[in-house]
Amino acid sequence: MSRVGKKPIDIPTGVTVTADNGTVTVKGPKGDLTRSFNPEIEIKVEENVINISRPSDMKEHRALHGTTRAVIANMVEGVSKGFERNLELIGVGYRAQKQGKKLVLNVGYSHPVEIEPEEGIEIDVPANTKIIIKGTDKERVGALAANIRQVRPPEPYKGKGIRYEGEYVRRKEGKTGK
Repeated sequence: MSRVGKKPIDIPTGVTVTADNGTVTVKGPKGDLTRSFNPEIEIKVEENVINISRPSDMKEHRALHGTTRAVIANMVEGVSKGFERNLELIGVGYRAQKQGKKLVLNVGYSHPVEIEPEEGIEIDVPANTKIIIKGTDKERVGALAANIRQVRPPEPYKGKGIRYEGEYVRRKEGKTGK
């Protein structure tokens, strides 16, 4: 039995969950999320708890059991608390600024890089070298953070680039002179 899949999900106050035929809708103070799951995995909502069960021990059902539970738990947490990813820019002249909803990055290219966030995701730039991405959907927040980081990933020689806050970049030694 999946250890993750067996754990029930507690529903916090102010959050409503409805499940029918594999489609789960979660509504809370930060917004609402809807997602379809495999209809073979059974999702039961009872009072303040969600239980997920699988029909058999087939490999496919075992794989879906824990994944379904984890995704629903992230949906519940997203509409109640929200998710946040922090990025930092390291490098001389590297800076970020917000123009309307767009994020504009100056990271050493001959042109500024503009990134438009999806609906439901908010980008905040408290300092020139800090970017905060907030939203209710953990998957979309993480994907946008990864796309921003991909514009200029940290390099191992000087450590310049865009990195997650607290990310360790393994440094290499430069070439030795004669």
